[in-house]
Amino acid sequence: GPGPGRLPVAGEGAVEGGPPDHSYSLSSGTTSEELLRKLNEQRDIIALLEVKMKEMKGSIRRLRLAEAQLREEIREKDRLLHAASTGTRKRHGL
Repeated sequence: GPGPGRLPVAGEGAVEGGPPDHSYSLSSGTTSEELLRKLNEQRDIIALLEVKMKEMKGSIRRLRLAEAQLREEIREKDRLLHAASTGTRKRHGL
C-alpha cells in the first residue's frame, strides 16, 4: 500500500499491480507512450462527439422548422374551418 507521506495514485486498486478500477484510471507504472495513446483515444472520442452534436443540432433545427410549418398549417385550417362554420351559420340564419 501507500507508504507514509505518499498519496495513492489514481487507479491503484487493493491489489498491487492489479488492473485499474476504470478504463480512464492510470496505474502508477503508466508509461508516457500509454498516456499519449490514452490521450489520443480521448481526443478521437471528443471529435466524434462533436460531430454527433453538430448532427443533432442540424436535426433539431430541421425539426423546429417542420414544427413551425405544421403549426402554420394548423392555424390556416383552423381559420378556414372557422370561416366555413361562420358562413354556414349566416346562410341558415343562425
